[in-house]
Amino acid sequence: MSGESGRLHDAKTREILLIAHPGRAELTETAHRVAKIFEQFGIGLRVLADEAYSTRFDTDEQGRPDGYPVRVMEHGPEAAIGCEMVLALGGDGTFLRAAELAREANVPVLGINLGRIGFLTEAEAENLDEALAQVVRRDYRIERRMTIDVTVRVDDTITERGWALNEASIENSARMGVLEVVLEVDGRPVSSFGCDGVLVATPTGSTAYAFSAGGPVVWPELEALLVIPSNAHALFARPLVTSPDSRIAVETVATGHDAIVFLDGRRTLALPRGGRVEAVRGTEPVLLVRLDSAPFADRMVRKFQLPVTGWRGRSSARMGAEEEARVPTQRPRAGDVEHRRTESTSADRDQD
Repeated sequence: MSGESGRLHDAKTREILLIAHPGRAELTETAHRVAKIFEQFGIGLRVLADEAYSTRFDTDEQGRPDGYPVRVMEHGPEAAIGCEMVLALGGDGTFLRAAELAREANVPVLGINLGRIGFLTEAEAENLDEALAQVVRRDYRIERRMTIDVTVRVDDTITERGWALNEASIENSARMGVLEVVLEVDGRPVSSFGCDGVLVATPTGSTAYAFSAGGPVVWPELEALLVIPSNAHALFARPLVTSPDSRIAVETVATGHDAIVFLDGRRTLALPRGGRVEAVRGTEPVLLVRLDSAPFADRMVRKFQLPVTGWRGRSSARMGAEEEARVPTQRPRAGDVEHRRTESTSADRDQD
């Protein structure tokens, strides 16, 4: 872990905010396992008031006080302030929900996958104990992940603001006909076309909704802004990869439809006809907890179950990959930790 974060939390009692997917059958058992391990090492656990029942931290099965040292917090920006991190139990949807609170408090978020694909999550449920052991030892690193800031302008007046970790999806609110737009990059018009929508995504979001819409997979070490038209009626409506310092704008025509801007599929901004959406690199990143050093390519192959039969490669690389394939749940040794990033899928975000 970074020295700055270590000094910050050495001077006070450690606390971690737990965010959990209420629909998972294994949630209660997993959440209580987390509480038990943290209690053993003197780490306090916070839970949200609206999740206390689903995690059964309010009472046990007989209605008695559960006994774990859990602090119940109201769901709001202050919930994660002062915590060492936010721990998300679920899939990428749960992770995105946790990231909202973590970003407000400028603390990192760690995902444990109870969902299906879970690109953003760092560990699988079967590796829960080892992941928590690394947290207890502070054997982790923090990675800054690029976000986008989004503004809506009507008659050159800002009407709404928001941010996203994965993508801002501009869609036709009427769901009938096409949305007529003009795309602009760095103050210059690029193309006008009719479409179902336009996505502006980060590298984190390149394997989420943008991937489903035909966008490229962008390695997370590369900072960039992606622009992906959705079902565009135009000869030139290809995905674009622009500088992370670019300003992307999408204008809707005054005689067309109203639109909606979906931020990570969780928050919305209204875009009236004739309005304008602008997206730029976010001023505040999302901080991710990293436990191991698995390359992004390995994670992508594993999460998407991509076929790699027939790969030869260099002998040393091949032997290492084959060993990893024989033990898919094996974790790297403690201390062999380096920066690397993950993405999420649209389907997992919606489900989890």
